[in-house]
Amino acid sequence: MTNQAPVAWVTGGTGGIGTAICRSLAAEGFTVVAGYHNPDKARAWLETQKADGYESIALSGIDLTDYDSCMAGVKEIQDNHGPVSVLVNCAGITRDGTLKKMTAEQWREVIDTNLNSVFNTCRCVIEGMLEQGYGRIVNISSINGRKGQFGQVNYSAAKAGMHGLTMSLAQETATKGITVNTVSPGYIATDMIMKIPEKVREAIRETIPVKRYGTPEEIGRLVAFLAHKESGFITGANIDINGGQFMG
Repeated sequence: MTNQAPVAWVTGGTGGIGTAICRSLAAEGFTVVAGYHNPDKARAWLETQKADGYESIALSGIDLTDYDSCMAGVKEIQDNHGPVSVLVNCAGITRDGTLKKMTAEQWREVIDTNLNSVFNTCRCVIEGMLEQGYGRIVNISSINGRKGQFGQVNYSAAKAGMHGLTMSLAQETATKGITVNTVSPGYIATDMIMKIPEKVREAIRETIPVKRYGTPEEIGRLVAFLAHKESGFITGANIDINGGQFMG
């Protein structure tokens, strides 16, 4: 580790949970590079972050499903900001449907974005982390990767696969100063959830033992904890943050 601010790359950083993660890491002194999909929305998002006092956040439009794009993007991050010390894989999409009706394209899109991207990003930062003798990787999975979900065989498979990668990579890097962990959120009060009709939203809330939705900020705090240099004894773990909705 150098004296410059450590660099954290957050894929899907401009989303609801991603934003909270970026802010939590920035508050902890990281230079944060937030991944995005839509350039126009990303620029507006960045202006909001700067206006709110988060000056250490930057943007990076890497195609996570393309290995060469990831490799070039990581080099650009390193050239502009420094080596990546923390990687948070938060990017994800849904293409829901029962298996009987699911198209091969729906399967591939979700696997590419939610799982293959994790291989790409981890592969592209791991050599730099090994050279530094330090790194923190946090993979944002889902409660549905733990318990499954009707109509989400693609999403649940990808999110479960994330933790398989986590456990294996954690073993490979355990003596190298690198930790790899999974965070599995339940229902979080993002814009996507809040757009669900209120009656449906209330029915979901009643299934959560703590009787409320989680907040993006709660996810951000957990990720910042795992990203801290003093969290080096936690690796290969999955941490559920779901209000008690799934315990296993």
